[in-house]
Amino acid sequence: MKQKSANRNLIVLGFVVAVLSVLLGTAFWKWQPEQQRHGSREERPLEGLETFGAVPPFSLTERDGRPVTLSDLKGKVSIVNFIYTNCPDTCPIQSAQMRQIQEDFKNQKELQLVSITVDPTRDTPEVLSEYAKRFDADPERWLFLTGEKEAISKLAQEGFRLAAAAIPHEKRPESGATHTHSPRFVLVDREAGIRGYYISTDPEAMTRLRRDLKVLLHGGE
Repeated sequence: MKQKSANRNLIVLGFVVAVLSVLLGTAFWKWQPEQQRHGSREERPLEGLETFGAVPPFSLTERDGRPVTLSDLKGKVSIVNFIYTNCPDTCPIQSAQMRQIQEDFKNQKELQLVSITVDPTRDTPEVLSEYAKRFDADPERWLFLTGEKEAISKLAQEGFRLAAAAIPHEKRPESGATHTHSPRFVLVDREAGIRGYYISTDPEAMTRLRRDLKVLLHGGE
C-alpha cells in the first residue's frame, strides 16, 4: 500500500509540475514578443526623445554652392545622416529611407533632411547634385553638404558623436568601401538639440523615428 501511495503521489507531483511548466511557458511566450516589439530602454538607449547635447557651430557647402551653417538647422526639425556617394554598403539604404521620409512627410514644411558626405574629396557639389537626383531629393527640403575633410570629421565625431573615418588603402574590403561611418539617423529639434539616434537599416527603428518625428513636428518635447 505504501508503494502504491508513493507512486500516486509522484504521479500527482509530476502532473502539477507539468501544468506549471505549461503556464510559465505560455506566460513567457506572450511576454517575449511584446519585448521584441517595443524594446526596452536598455536595448535602444539612444532613442526616445532624450537630450544628447546640441549640434555645434559648423559651416559647410550645399550642392548648389551656397553655405549652410548651424543657423540653417534652427527653426526646423531635422534628420541628419552621414554618407558618401561611392558607398557600396548602407548609404543607398540610408538615402532610400530619406527619400521615403521625404515622401511620407511631404506636407510638413518644417521638416528638413540633411545628408553630409564623409568623402568630400570625391563628393564635390556637382557629384552630390547628381547623387541627389537619383533619390528625387527636393533641394528645398533635403540638403546634401560637403566641405573641408577635417571639419566634417570633427562635426561627425565630436558634434554628432558618430563614427566617420577613411579606411586605409591596405585595409579596404573587396566591396570597395573607402570609408567607415555610422548608419544612424540623428533627430534634431528646432533649437538644434540632438534628440535621438536611429539605425537606418532597422525597420522598427525607422518606425520609432517617425513616431518621435511627429511628436517634435507637432510641438511636443
